[in-house]
Amino acid sequence: MSGPAGIRDDGPAAVAGDFAFLHGEWDVAHRRRTDFLDAGSAWEEFSGTSRCWSLFDGGGNLDEMDVPGQGWKGLTLRLRDRETGLWSLYWSNSRSGRLFPPVTGRFADGRGEFHGDDTHDGEEVRVRYVWSGISASTARWEQAFSVGGETGGEMSWVTNWVMEFTRRPVPARNPGPVPLPASGTTAG
Repeated sequence: MSGPAGIRDDGPAAVAGDFAFLHGEWDVAHRRRTDFLDAGSAWEEFSGTSRCWSLFDGGGNLDEMDVPGQGWKGLTLRLRDRETGLWSLYWSNSRSGRLFPPVTGRFADGRGEFHGDDTHDGEEVRVRYVWSGISASTARWEQAFSVGGETGGEMSWVTNWVMEFTRRPVPARNPGPVPLPASGTTAG
Protein backbone atom coordinates (compact mmCIF):
# COMPACT_ATOMS: atom_id res chain seq x y z
CA MET A 1 0.00 0.00 0.00
CA SER A 2 1.44 3.42 -0.89
CA GLY A 3 1.10 6.68 1.00
CA PRO A 4 2.23 10.21 0.16
CA ALA A 5 5.25 10.46 -2.12
CA GLY A 6 5.25 6.67 -2.57
CA ILE A 7 5.86 5.91 1.13
CA ARG A 8 4.80 2.40 2.02
CA ASP A 9 2.33 2.11 4.88
CA ASP A 10 2.70 -1.54 5.75
CA GLY A 11 3.77 -1.39 9.40
CA PRO A 12 6.28 -4.09 10.35
CA ALA A 13 7.15 -4.81 6.72
CA ALA A 14 8.65 -1.33 6.29
CA VAL A 15 10.47 -0.91 3.01
CA ALA A 16 13.84 0.48 2.12
CA GLY A 17 12.28 3.45 0.29
CA ASP A 18 10.61 4.96 3.37
CA PHE A 19 13.04 7.91 3.37
CA ALA A 20 13.28 8.26 -0.44
CA PHE A 21 11.18 11.46 -0.18
CA LEU A 22 14.11 13.14 1.57
CA HIS A 23 16.72 12.59 -1.15
CA GLY A 24 17.85 15.81 -2.81
CA GLU A 25 18.43 19.40 -1.69
CA TRP A 26 16.23 21.37 0.68
CA ASP A 27 15.80 24.78 2.29
CA VAL A 28 14.99 24.31 5.96
CA ALA A 29 13.13 26.72 8.27
CA HIS A 30 13.96 25.91 11.91
CA ARG A 31 11.95 26.78 15.03
CA ARG A 32 13.67 25.73 18.24
CA ARG A 33 12.81 26.35 21.89
CA THR A 34 15.38 28.29 23.87
CA ASP A 35 14.93 25.70 26.67
CA PHE A 36 14.29 22.20 25.31
CA LEU A 37 12.53 21.08 28.51
CA ASP A 38 10.27 24.12 29.09
CA ALA A 39 7.08 24.22 27.00
CA GLY A 40 6.71 27.90 27.89
CA SER A 41 10.14 28.98 26.66
CA ALA A 42 10.51 31.23 23.65
CA TRP A 43 11.07 29.99 20.11
CA GLU A 44 14.09 31.04 18.07
CA GLU A 45 13.94 30.86 14.29
CA PHE A 46 16.77 30.36 11.82
CA SER A 47 17.36 28.92 8.37
CA GLY A 48 19.56 26.29 6.86
CA THR A 49 19.96 23.95 3.93
CA SER A 50 20.06 20.17 3.73
CA ARG A 51 21.12 17.63 1.16
CA CYS A 52 20.35 13.94 1.43
CA TRP A 53 21.48 10.92 -0.54
CA SER A 54 20.71 7.20 -0.54
CA LEU A 55 22.93 4.43 0.81
CA PHE A 56 22.65 0.63 0.49
CA ASP A 57 20.10 0.77 -2.36
CA GLY A 58 17.62 2.63 -0.16
CA GLY A 59 18.36 0.67 3.04
CA GLY A 60 19.98 3.78 4.47
CA ASN A 61 20.64 7.43 3.80
CA LEU A 62 22.72 10.32 5.00
CA ASP A 63 21.82 13.97 5.15
CA GLU A 64 24.04 16.92 5.88
CA MET A 65 22.55 20.11 7.22
CA ASP A 66 24.31 23.48 7.01
CA VAL A 67 23.19 26.19 9.44
CA PRO A 68 25.63 29.05 8.82
CA GLY A 69 23.74 31.61 10.92
CA GLN A 70 24.15 29.34 13.96
CA GLY A 71 27.73 28.35 13.11
CA TRP A 72 27.23 24.60 12.93
CA LYS A 73 26.56 21.67 10.61
CA GLY A 74 24.71 18.49 11.39
CA LEU A 75 24.14 15.09 9.90
CA THR A 76 21.73 12.24 10.28
CA LEU A 77 22.57 8.66 9.38
CA ARG A 78 19.46 6.51 8.87
CA LEU A 79 19.74 2.71 8.64
CA ARG A 80 17.00 0.14 8.18
CA ASP A 81 17.31 -3.15 10.05
CA ARG A 82 16.60 -5.82 7.43
CA GLU A 83 15.23 -8.28 10.03
CA THR A 84 12.87 -6.02 11.98
CA GLY A 85 12.13 -3.35 9.35
CA LEU A 86 12.84 -0.68 11.98
CA TRP A 87 14.81 2.42 11.10
CA SER A 88 17.55 3.71 13.41
CA LEU A 89 18.32 7.43 13.13
CA TYR A 90 21.65 8.72 14.44
CA TRP A 91 22.32 12.48 14.81
CA SER A 92 25.66 14.27 15.06
CA ASN A 93 26.80 17.87 14.71
CA SER A 94 29.99 19.81 14.20
CA ARG A 95 29.84 21.28 17.72
CA SER A 96 30.20 17.94 19.51
CA GLY A 97 31.61 15.62 16.84
CA ARG A 98 29.88 12.69 18.53
CA LEU A 99 27.11 10.36 17.42
CA PHE A 100 24.07 10.71 19.69
CA PRO A 101 22.04 7.63 20.76
CA PRO A 102 19.63 6.50 18.03
CA VAL A 103 15.89 6.83 17.84
CA THR A 104 14.13 3.87 16.24
CA GLY A 105 10.77 3.43 14.58
CA ARG A 106 8.89 3.18 11.30
CA PHE A 107 6.40 4.80 8.97
CA ALA A 108 2.65 4.13 9.06
CA ASP A 109 -0.05 6.00 7.16
CA GLY A 110 2.46 8.51 5.73
CA ARG A 111 3.85 9.46 9.16
CA GLY A 112 7.14 8.34 10.66
CA GLU A 113 7.55 8.09 14.43
CA PHE A 114 10.84 7.27 16.13
CA HIS A 115 11.71 6.98 19.86
CA GLY A 116 14.86 6.70 21.94
CA ASP A 117 16.61 7.65 25.18
CA ASP A 118 19.19 10.39 25.69
CA THR A 119 20.27 13.02 28.20
CA HIS A 120 19.83 16.77 27.97
CA ASP A 121 21.67 19.09 30.37
CA GLY A 122 22.42 16.04 32.54
CA GLU A 123 18.78 14.91 32.72
CA GLU A 124 17.48 11.61 31.31
CA VAL A 125 14.96 12.26 28.53
CA ARG A 126 12.80 10.17 26.25
CA VAL A 127 13.12 11.47 22.66
CA ARG A 128 10.53 11.40 19.87
CA TYR A 129 11.07 12.38 16.23
CA VAL A 130 8.06 12.70 13.91
CA TRP A 131 8.14 13.02 10.11
CA SER A 132 4.86 14.27 8.61
CA GLY A 133 3.43 16.55 5.93
CA ILE A 134 5.39 14.64 3.32
CA SER A 135 4.91 15.57 -0.32
CA ALA A 136 7.14 15.88 -3.38
CA SER A 137 8.16 19.40 -2.32
CA THR A 138 7.69 19.60 1.47
CA ALA A 139 8.23 17.65 4.67
CA ARG A 140 8.05 18.42 8.39
CA TRP A 141 10.26 17.06 11.16
CA GLU A 142 9.77 17.66 14.84
CA GLN A 143 11.57 16.64 17.99
CA ALA A 144 9.98 16.33 21.43
CA PHE A 145 11.38 15.38 24.83
CA SER A 146 9.63 13.75 27.77
CA VAL A 147 11.06 13.89 31.27
CA GLY A 148 9.92 11.87 34.26
CA GLY A 149 8.11 9.07 32.48
CA GLU A 150 4.42 8.49 32.09
CA THR A 151 1.58 10.42 33.71
CA GLY A 152 -1.70 8.55 33.79
CA GLY A 153 -0.37 6.00 31.30
CA GLU A 154 0.73 8.63 28.77
CA MET A 155 4.00 10.42 28.12
CA SER A 156 4.01 14.18 28.53
CA TRP A 157 5.92 15.62 25.54
CA VAL A 158 7.50 19.04 24.99
CA THR A 159 7.96 19.72 21.28
CA ASN A 160 11.22 21.66 21.21
CA TRP A 161 12.41 21.73 17.59
CA VAL A 162 10.51 21.88 14.31
CA MET A 163 11.99 21.89 10.80
CA GLU A 164 9.93 22.73 7.73
CA PHE A 165 11.62 21.37 4.58
CA THR A 166 11.01 22.91 1.15
CA ARG A 167 12.63 21.24 -1.83
CA ARG A 168 15.10 23.46 -3.66
CA PRO A 169 14.38 23.94 -7.35
CA VAL A 170 16.47 21.77 -9.62
CA PRO A 171 18.59 24.09 -11.77
CA ALA A 172 17.95 23.92 -15.50
CA ARG A 173 20.53 21.88 -17.29
CA ASN A 174 22.94 23.80 -19.46
CA PRO A 175 22.33 22.60 -23.00
CA GLY A 176 26.02 23.08 -23.80
CA PRO A 177 27.71 25.39 -26.23
CA VAL A 178 25.71 27.02 -28.98
CA PRO A 179 26.93 25.68 -32.33
CA LEU A 180 28.69 28.17 -34.54
CA PRO A 181 27.23 28.88 -37.98
CA ALA A 182 28.64 26.79 -40.81
CA SER A 183 31.57 28.43 -42.58
CA GLY A 184 30.64 30.78 -45.36
CA THR A 185 27.34 31.79 -43.73
CA THR A 186 26.65 34.88 -41.78
CA ALA A 187 24.80 35.12 -38.55
CA GLY A 188 21.93 37.55 -38.68
